[in-house]
Amino acid sequence: MTASPLRLPLPALAEQFQLRRDKIFLNHGSFGACPRPVFDTYQAWQRELEADPERFFRSRVRGLLAEARAALARFIGADADDLVFVPNATHGANIVANALELRPGDEVLSTDHEYGAVERAWQFHCARRGARYVRQPIELPARGRAELVEQLFAGVTPRTRVICLSHISSFTAMIFPVAAICRRARELGILTVIDGAHAPGQVDLDLHAIGADFYLANCHKWLCAPKGSGFLYARRECQPLLQPFVVGWGWQGEGSPFLDIFEQLGTLDPAAYLSVPAAIAFQERHDWPRVRAACHALLGEARERILALAGTVSTYPAEEGWWAQMCVIPLPPRARNVAWQRLVDDYRIELPIIPWGDQIFARVSIQAYNTPAELDALVQALAELLGEAPAAD
Repeated sequence: MTASPLRLPLPALAEQFQLRRDKIFLNHGSFGACPRPVFDTYQAWQRELEADPERFFRSRVRGLLAEARAALARFIGADADDLVFVPNATHGANIVANALELRPGDEVLSTDHEYGAVERAWQFHCARRGARYVRQPIELPARGRAELVEQLFAGVTPRTRVICLSHISSFTAMIFPVAAICRRARELGILTVIDGAHAPGQVDLDLHAIGADFYLANCHKWLCAPKGSGFLYARRECQPLLQPFVVGWGWQGEGSPFLDIFEQLGTLDPAAYLSVPAAIAFQERHDWPRVRAACHALLGEARERILALAGTVSTYPAEEGWWAQMCVIPLPPRARNVAWQRLVDDYRIELPIIPWGDQIFARVSIQAYNTPAELDALVQALAELLGEAPAAD
C-alpha cells in the first residue's frame, strides 16, 4: 500500500530548524537552512579538530573525507572516487571552466536561464582564451521537454565544445531534462557541465543515469548541510582534463590525481564536508520523499492562488516534473512599480522578486518548516501590494 502523503505543517520537524520566528522564510532556495542536529554535528567536528589538530590533520582527515564522500556518492548515484568536496557550486564551475583548454573561436553553449555567478565564470574564462559564451534562449512558458531540447541544440554549431546549463534554474526554478541533453551532447562529441546547485535534496539524483561529464552542486541548500559544502563530480574519462585550481601538496601525489589535487590544499576547516552524511541521515530519518511531496503540494496550492490573484499563466507545462519545492510565479506588468522591499519591511516575508527578460516573478520556496498560514500571509501581502500598484507604463 502506498503511504498517504504528509500534510504540512510538521511542528516537530519545523522545530529542528534554527530560523528566526519573527519572519516568514520563503527563500530556502537561496541559502538553505541547516537543522540543529546537523549543525551540532558540524560544531562537533570543529571541536574535535581544535582539540587535537595535529592528529586530526595528519591521521584522520583523509579517511574521514573518504567516508563522507562514500555517503554522498550513495545518495547521488555516483562512485565515491569520482567526486570531491568543494565549498559551493560556483567554486566547482570555476574549476571546470578554468581547466578546459578552450581555443580561440571555440563556443560554450548555455541558456538564458543561468545563475549569474556561474555565467560570469564561463564568460571570464572564455574571454581569456578568445572563446565565445553563447546564451541560447529557452522559451517561457515552456512547451515541453522535447521542444526545450530542440531549442537548446538549435544553438549548437561546429565550434561548440561545451554545453553548460542548470539542472534546476535559479532564476526560473525549472527542472531541465539534463539526461536527454547529456546523451545527445555525447553523441555529438560535446562536453557537458551541469550546474546542480538546487538539485541534491530537492529531486532524486542518479549521476550515472544523467551521464554528465561534470556535475557540480551545493549540499547547503536543499540537502540542508552546513554552509560551505558542495561537490564536483567528474566522469572517470574526463578527470584527466581537470587541473588544480590551487596547487598544493596533492599535485604529483601518489594516489588518485583527481582526489589529491582537490583534497590536499593546505589547512582548511573540513567540518562542513564531514557533516554532509549527517544531513543525509537527517532526511532519511524523517522520510524526506514524503516531506518533499508535502512541500510540493503546499506550494502547488499557493501557486494556483497567486496565479489567479495576478491574472497570469503558469510558466510550466501542466505535466509533472517541471518544478519541485521551488517555483516562479509570473506577476502582472504593474508589479514593476511595487517597492518589493516592503515584503520584508512591512510583512516580514523573505521572498525574492526576480526580473527575467520582460517578465517579473515571485520565486517561492517551501521547506519542511513552512506552514499554510505563512502562504496565506504571502497571498494577502501580494494582494495588498499589487492592489496599490499603478498601471505599468
